[in-house]
Order: sequence, then C-alpha cells, then structure tokens
Amino acid sequence: MGGIIGSGIFRNPSVVAKIVWIPSAILGVWIAGGAVSILGAFVIAELAARRPHDGGFYAYLRDAFHPLVAFMYGWTLLLISQSGGMAAAALTFAGYYPVLTGQNVSQPLLAFAVLAVFTIVNCLGVRQGGNLQNVFMVLKIAAIALLIWFGLFAHPLPSAAVQTPGTATTMGLFALMAVAMVQVMFAYSGWQTASFMSGELKDPARTLPRGLLWGVGGVIVLYLLVNVVCLRVLGSTGLMHTDAPASEVARAFIGTRGAQLMAAVISLSTLGFLSNQILTSPRVYHAMAADGLFFKAIAWVHPTSRVPVIAIALQGLVAIVITFWKGYAAIINFVIGVDFLFFALAAAAVFIFRARDRGKSVPFSVPFHPYTTALFLVIALGIAVTSYAASWQGAAVTFAVFALAVPVYYVFVRFRATGKTA
Repeated sequence: MGGIIGSGIFRNPSVVAKIVWIPSAILGVWIAGGAVSILGAFVIAELAARRPHDGGFYAYLRDAFHPLVAFMYGWTLLLISQSGGMAAAALTFAGYYPVLTGQNVSQPLLAFAVLAVFTIVNCLGVRQGGNLQNVFMVLKIAAIALLIWFGLFAHPLPSAAVQTPGTATTMGLFALMAVAMVQVMFAYSGWQTASFMSGELKDPARTLPRGLLWGVGGVIVLYLLVNVVCLRVLGSTGLMHTDAPASEVARAFIGTRGAQLMAAVISLSTLGFLSNQILTSPRVYHAMAADGLFFKAIAWVHPTSRVPVIAIALQGLVAIVITFWKGYAAIINFVIGVDFLFFALAAAAVFIFRARDRGKSVPFSVPFHPYTTALFLVIALGIAVTSYAASWQGAAVTFAVFALAVPVYYVFVRFRATGKTA
C-alpha cells in the first residue's frame, strides 16, 4: 500500500475528469484500474509463490526468459522507472515545502537532502527502513480517511450542480476511458515492488500473495471513496477545473486551513512513496550483482544490518543525479510505459512456469487462469502502447536505453566468463 499510495490520488482525479467528464465514466475508469491492479497482483502473487527468490521481478524474468531480459529490467529500473520516480517524489515534496513553511529553499537542494536522509535510514537495515515505511503508511491512510470524512460532510459547491457539456458516442467514450486509464494506472502503480524483497521475508510463498491482495484491495476501496467525495463536493465540472481536488474538498469543509492541511498530506504522501522505493528496489541491483551481471561490490551485504548497503546508496545517487538533471521530467512521462512492458512479460512468465512446473503444487495460483492471465497481458501491452503513442520522443529514449543494455550486459558476461570482477 505504501508503494501505491503517493501524490497521484490527490491530483489524478482531476486529470481523469478532464478526459472523461461523465461521473459514472470517471468512477468506471477507477474501478477498471483497480481490477487491472488486482489481476496484476494475482500474477505477481503466483510468481512469488513459484519462485520466492531475492530480486522479485528480476528473478522471474531471468528464470522464465533469459538473463539478458532480466538485466534489461534492472537496467531500466535504475535509469528510468524507480530512480525517476524517486526524484519526482523528492522534488514534489520540495515544491510544497514553501507552502507549508513560508520558506523559499532551492528545490533541487531540498530534494537532495530528502533523498540523502532516506537513503541513510534504509542503509541502517530492513527493520529500520520498514518501520519508517509503516509510519508513513499509517499517516497516509489516516490523511486519506480525513479527506473522505471532509467530503462526506462538506456542503457541495455550486459547481457540483453544473452539468458539464459534451457529447461522445459509446465507442468514443470507451476510447477516452482507455486514454484515462494511463493516468489511473499511474496512481495505482507500485504494487509490484512488494516482490523485490521476497528473499528477506519469512515464508514469502504464503505471506507475499496475502499481503499483495489485501494491500491492493485496500487501496482500491480508498481510491474509490476519494473519487466519490470529490464528485459529491466538486461535481465533475469543479473536479476537471482544479489541479488540487483534495485541497478544494478540504477548503469546502473548513476553509483555507483545510487547503493547507491537504498540502501537508500531499507532501507526506510523496515522502512515504520515496521511502518505499528506497527500501525495495535496490534488492534488484543486488540480485544482478550476485549473478555476476553488475559490479560485484553491489552484492555486498552489511554483516550487521544484512542489507545491500552499496546497492541502496547507488539507487539514491542515481536519483540525486536525476534530480539535478533538467531533462528528467521527460523520463518520468514514460515510466508507466516501461513498467507495463515488463508487466506483460511477467504475465507471460506465468504461462512458462506452469508449463515447466506441471504437476507441482504451489500455495497460490492465479484464479481462472489462463483467461485472467492472458487478459492482464493484453491490457498491459495496450497501456504501454498508449503511453508511448502520446510521445514518440519518450519512446525513442526508452528504446535507446534498452539498446544500450545489450552491449553492457555482454561486457559483464565476458568479465564473468574470464573470472575477472567488474
């Protein structure tokens, strides 16, 4: 839940309303996004039950396809998706800091400080990092619950009674809902990070599927309630004309103080998201190094804390570099495209493992396989294509990063074959 709930739920309801202005369609997109997330959680849960290895996605792709595919995943995770998401979260917090404190501080410098502090905390050990994540998760859920409470008892604004003009055929409306799904899936994304730490969990084949399904289910309920209260107080017209729907709902209940409270909520959510990413994703780079496909030092585990300290530090360093890189926003725009390409491969891995493990009993299986697994695979590919269709520049940079991964991979393979260390 900590990996899913971030700043997206406080901003994206308005973005979705601008695309599909009909209240029932707005709620329908969020319900559909939740259903896709549940299907994805089913896929990851079965993979975790069948292959409870350290590295999560990395291990699944390595065992199902080829080490090169797994290396590409870790490579893009480091250079695009996870590091870019961390940098964006830190800069988002820095952008709200002046609103909360009245102090003007350099956003890159403040983001650097936040990234550095959170990286150090997670280097202390999985328990310390996990405790920090749990604190932020509890606070975020409490903040969302407060927003829902405000929305249930606030007086609807005049905009709630205004009917938004617009016409669309049934097919046209479904096409718009498909476009809106990219925004919705950004808000729902993050559930896959739970699998990164499967090697450090007790009985991951049993506990990880349970945590995934309960966590995603809880997020779906919270997200739907947030959208219901936003539509109740603001209406679709008011929702589509604000970039801060949560603040507007709070303002309708207790005035300016409420709007400031929601600004604090958004800042809190970005910090919680940042904590989750620093805590989980470096385990992938550690697994790559353990396979001899990355710098050997990355695989070093601290003898006391038992965490891959250098891997965590590397992730933080790359995120800091992106924070000071003016062009990083272009990378963030196609993070979803990268994620869903690999989600599609994860669904294909379920078919491959079932064929290989024929007759093997596992603690969790995707319900109604192969239909649900195939459906998720097709949807994941569709979301990736929709994301890249919006920006050919983003697609070009993404595939350039993929292409660069191939020679880098074979350099590490050569080092491993000769017995040398990189």
